[in-house]
Amino acid sequence: MLNSDPGTPRLPPPPPDPGAAPGSLPEAPAPQIPEEPARKEPLSREERRRRRRATAKYRSAHATRERVRVEAFNVAFAELRRLLPTLPPDKKLSKIEILRLAICYISYLNHVLDV
Repeated sequence: MLNSDPGTPRLPPPPPDPGAAPGSLPEAPAPQIPEEPARKEPLSREERRRRRRATAKYRSAHATRERVRVEAFNVAFAELRRLLPTLPPDKKLSKIEILRLAICYISYLNHVLDV
């Protein structure tokens, strides 16, 4: 690497290997590359699933499915909310309030039909 900056100190070369022949250049150490152990047995079902789920394509598809699921869930709650009588009619209800009101309304309608 060339460096034109005169303020950068130069490091001296490393000391020669005592077992090397005189006048020979020191060998650069081989870069350490972590090797994966050779697998003799096939991957387990969990490992294959984990590797498949780690891909960007899988995560993107999963996020899309989740958005569609949540949207369908919210549409179902909006439809249920539209069918329930409330005062005032435009009151914003939470999901738990919608469920509780639906339970009470169904009980009331059953009572009306039984009378």
